Amino acid sequence: MIDPRRFWRRHAADPGPTPDAETTQSLAARLDSASQQRLGRSLAICHVNAGSCGGCELELRALTGVLYDLERYGLRFVDSPRHADVLVTTGPLTRTLRTALEQAWDATPDPKWVVAVGDCAVDGGVFKGSYAVLAGTGSVVPVDLTISGCPPTPARLLAGLRALLEANAR
Repeated sequence: MIDPRRFWRRHAADPGPTPDAETTQSLAARLDSASQQRLGRSLAICHVNAGSCGGCELELRALTGVLYDLERYGLRFVDSPRHADVLVTTGPLTRTLRTALEQAWDATPDPKWVVAVGDCAVDGGVFKGSYAVLAGTGSVVPVDLTISGCPPTPARLLAGLRALLEANAR
C-alpha cells in the first residue's frame, strides 16, 4: 500500500544565485551614468521575436523577476518599438517575420541599437540552412551587439546590455 504522507512532504528547491551587493551597486551606478550620458533617461527595451523556440524569452523575462530586477538598473521593457531605444531580437530570422523586424526597426526612433540574443539570432543557430530561415538578425538590420548562448543566462544578458551602454556612452 502507498503511504499518503509521502505526497505531502515538501521538497526544498535549489536556491538561486545570490547577487553580490557590491557588484550590484557598481553595476547600477555604471548603467545609470552611461544611460544618462547617452540618452538623458532610462533605457527602454523592445523585444522582437523573429521565430524563436522560447528559450531566450524565458531568460529575458527572468531579468524582470525578483532576482535580477532589471528596472533597478534603469532598464525596462516596453511593448512598442516607438517607445524603445533598444530592439532585442531572439530566434532565427524566418521568412514570414522579416517584414515585422523591418517595421520594428523603422518605427524605433534614433538613437537606436539592435541586440541579437542567442545563437539563433546571431547566425540562425541550429536552424541555419532551413528553407524557412533567412539567417540571423544581421542579414536585415544592423546589429550593434550579439550575445551568444543557447540560451544565454540572465547575468550574461545584463552584462551585455551594460557593455552596450558603456561603449556608446563614450
